[in-house]
Amino acid sequence: MASAARAGFLIRGYRQARERLLLWASLCFVGLALNSILLFVDLIVVPAVDLTVPRGGVALAAMVLLLYGVVWELRP
Repeated sequence: MASAARAGFLIRGYRQARERLLLWASLCFVGLALNSILLFVDLIVVPAVDLTVPRGGVALAAMVLLLYGVVWELRP
């Protein structure tokens, strides 16, 4: 829930300030919230199904989005 709340705050901040780094950070936190949902589904809802690879993929994609955004915004 913390990742989803942070994503909401960042999206709201992006809508007000139109800073592109806020957009990339909010997309990252949306991905991290999705990762947390997949973790809950993996461990609690359907423990017989292994969702380790999809969870890792979502977390990796979220981090790549943030890294891309930081590099893109620091370019001269």
